[in-house]
Amino acid sequence: MTQATQQQVRKSDQRGHIDHGWLDARHTFSFGRFMDPHWMGFRSLRVINEDVIAPKMGFGEHPHRDMEIITYPVSGAVRHRDSLGHEEDIVPGMIQHMSAGSGIRHSEFNPLGEQTHLLQIWIEPREQGIEPGHQSKAFPIFEETGTLHLLASPDGEGGSLTIQADARVYAGVLSAGERFEHTMRDLRHAWVQVVRGSVRVNGSELGAGDGLALSEVGSIGFEADEESELLVFELA
Repeated sequence: MTQATQQQVRKSDQRGHIDHGWLDARHTFSFGRFMDPHWMGFRSLRVINEDVIAPKMGFGEHPHRDMEIITYPVSGAVRHRDSLGHEEDIVPGMIQHMSAGSGIRHSEFNPLGEQTHLLQIWIEPREQGIEPGHQSKAFPIFEETGTLHLLASPDGEGGSLTIQADARVYAGVLSAGERFEHTMRDLRHAWVQVVRGSVRVNGSELGAGDGLALSEVGSIGFEADEESELLVFELA
């Protein structure tokens, strides 16, 4: 999907699914061998892959270019190494961002004796061929609930990571019965992705793995039926 007609739900069980044994992955948008011409992405949001990686397994070194790549751990840990010389373990509460730009190579590995669960997010950059870069940071997503935390933005607003795209990325946790409203900024399209739980978003009932595309909205209302974790993307 490249445009939304005001509001459209993408149910979890409609996503693409692959199981390689060491990797169990679900694709919100077309990716690899999964092709759905109706869901090629939403605005500049190109990939939301939900990956479960077996213990001591992972993705070997591989290249990327001209994409803003965000890793959002849900549980476990992922060990990142890249051709810029970075090596670190990313855990829940942290996010990692790479500007692939003119070219970068990296690997992702589960160093633990238990499964790692993460979301891999790709956003199309506003400019191609830029110098590649890497950032990571911890945010108080689980300590300060009932609000959205700005994780990434074009200008590093409020201590967020700086991405080379016209997008803002938020995350938040809501307690059962909690409500709040998020006012949109100058970007009038949004994608909501439920990581876990059950939540009503502008009247749509969403569960874990569900997504919601919204266009031409001034605000987004949330009401959680149980403790819920979600991501929100503001998009041009």
